[in-house]
Amino acid sequence: MNAVTGEPAFEGGNVRPDYVPAANYVSQRFADLEAEHLWPRVWQMACREEEIPTVGSFYTYDIVDDSITVVRTKPDEIRAFHNSCPHRGRRITEGCGKSARLHCRFHGWQWDLEGRNLKVVDRDDWGRLLTDEDVALSPVKVGRWGGWVYINMDPDCESLEDFLSPAKAYLDPYDLGGLRYHWRKSTILPCNWKVALEAFNEGYHVQTTHSQLLKYFDDMTTSYAHGRHGMFTYAESAPMGFRSPRLGGPESDDNRPLILAYMENMRETLNAITTDHGVVAGKRLMEEVPAGSNPYEVLGKFGQFIDEDAAAQGAQLPTMTMEQMMAGGVDWHLFPNQIMLQSTVGLLGYRARPNGHDPHSCVWDVYSLRRYAPGAEPKVSVEWSDDLKDVGFWGKILVQDYDNMGEVHRGMRSRSFRGARTNPKQEVAVSNFHRALHDFIADGAKQA
Repeated sequence: MNAVTGEPAFEGGNVRPDYVPAANYVSQRFADLEAEHLWPRVWQMACREEEIPTVGSFYTYDIVDDSITVVRTKPDEIRAFHNSCPHRGRRITEGCGKSARLHCRFHGWQWDLEGRNLKVVDRDDWGRLLTDEDVALSPVKVGRWGGWVYINMDPDCESLEDFLSPAKAYLDPYDLGGLRYHWRKSTILPCNWKVALEAFNEGYHVQTTHSQLLKYFDDMTTSYAHGRHGMFTYAESAPMGFRSPRLGGPESDDNRPLILAYMENMRETLNAITTDHGVVAGKRLMEEVPAGSNPYEVLGKFGQFIDEDAAAQGAQLPTMTMEQMMAGGVDWHLFPNQIMLQSTVGLLGYRARPNGHDPHSCVWDVYSLRRYAPGAEPKVSVEWSDDLKDVGFWGKILVQDYDNMGEVHRGMRSRSFRGARTNPKQEVAVSNFHRALHDFIADGAKQA
């Protein structure tokens, strides 16, 4: 700790555009700093609003030693409380559920959905020693955006709107709140939570990890920092449907066949974002758009056909300009632990959390959202698998990513590994994340 500034002295030095200290990933001390100065003070996504659809519905969100109960108290009001009975500390809720009141299963104390105590068994035994404030549940700040519910344990935190800036302005046109769960999967990964996230906030790995995709598009990316948050987009020299320059570039001037093949491949190996609509749109390209058409006009028709297929199924699509789509990119990392690949018709989302205080494993959630006709959304439960090589469960794309994560983390624990040498063009979102993380922890330490 710096005796003058009160800031922690980070192992391995400061973050640079081309360097992230190894300690950020593998050090117990760094994980302890996160537990003390990050998670209790930062806005973090707890659940989707659809997971608590009616009054009395609750969701239990766990992070390190803390547990938060998120509950719908009125049709359009959501509150959150520390999930700890003020009597003896027992956790009150677990998982998801619905109840007219909150109940401790140890000694029977009860609360209404607003956190006010309704029952202390034999309360007279305390006489005047207990006040209503003593026996009420401890509130946690709640924010809502894009269909997600966020919590913050710091009563003096900035607003969620300010925290999400400027990413919110880029993402609002997608109407993410209009999406609903398509599928949800979770597991424990054998790596630090940041190693897991960073497999999905850069596209630089595609050329090796997902090399089968190079035949369909130019994989070169450009990455950007937006305050605490980060984004990358494909810096395409040619539109989708032409193979990557790494393979020699286009073999034909007709991009229609490879657009369809790409959509069919992604539906089989990932099944998220636009794939079902994309297959329909790809087939229409082959049937309705003449060979030899301008490749950019083909891509415009492809987007039009996707929208038309979604609309034909009753989905209410947002109206977006080409400028908004270009500015939105393809992948956002919202600090600290939420990543999304978004489109007008679907989204692929990721969340990683520490597995308790262990810097060497994490809780991993991955999910697909889609835009459905009102009332047509499916009832989706979380599926769990410990088998990270199960292609039938995860799909080929995710299994390819999982093959890296444990080995990356193991390699980072080598005595020879000093730090990650991040690509200063294609991995800006990675290094910016760690810069923001250092800043957030240092600020918390000064305020402590």
